[in-house]
Amino acid sequence: MTLLILLYGLIIGSFLNVCIYRIPRGESIAWPGSHCPTCSHSLSWYDNIPLFSYLLLKGKCRYCRTSISAQYPVVESLNAVLYIIMYLKFGFGADFIFYSLISSVLLSIIFIDLKEMIIPDSLVLSILALSVIHKAVNYFFYGISLELIDSFLGLILAGGLFAAIVIISRGGMGGGDVTLIGALGFVLGVKYILLCIFLSFISGAIISMVLLATKIKTRKDPIPFGPFIVLGFFITSLWGKVIINWYFNILL
Repeated sequence: MTLLILLYGLIIGSFLNVCIYRIPRGESIAWPGSHCPTCSHSLSWYDNIPLFSYLLLKGKCRYCRTSISAQYPVVESLNAVLYIIMYLKFGFGADFIFYSLISSVLLSIIFIDLKEMIIPDSLVLSILALSVIHKAVNYFFYGISLELIDSFLGLILAGGLFAAIVIISRGGMGGGDVTLIGALGFVLGVKYILLCIFLSFISGAIISMVLLATKIKTRKDPIPFGPFIVLGFFITSLWGKVIINWYFNILL
């Protein structure tokens, strides 16, 4: 099962690369088929085997020999690793399927935000849609409460807080960050979205200081905040309960 999930993660990761390249350009993710972005030559199935084709072709297009971005195997590998982590955390069931799909959407958001400094609304809406479906499945098949009030409060609280930051900072944070944190607030609810926000700011501050200290970035360079929100979400989803219990145990 672990091997099957690994392979499935690689395949979905290959599709994510299509989304990362085409969605910001307003192109269809279904048509035309995969092709080299440099020479536009259509790729055969054996050029599209996740990870292995990149290694066999030594990172170059078979037809024009142009170097292929290392992003492609990185995204495929990261998606496969995330699927394995979610399987080990949740087992094989509705939660695994939901969090794996959410992980793929968030991974796409990370790379799009890093490259284009935008977070597409279509991906944010897909998070909300997946969350609604997940809640419905849990309710009708497992009798788990929908907790819609908590979800809507999480959405309003997180989205409102980030909207206030956008207004106060006068554009220091983008509108895509507002919609993303709002959607994740709907997924996590009030308690856990507060932890997610806290972790996103902590990780953002630490990583930004490292980037400035190593001169990879300067104070004038914009640093997208979306990846830090996603990192906070992953930590919260995997270890949020442990972190909160640990925190209150210290207080008590």
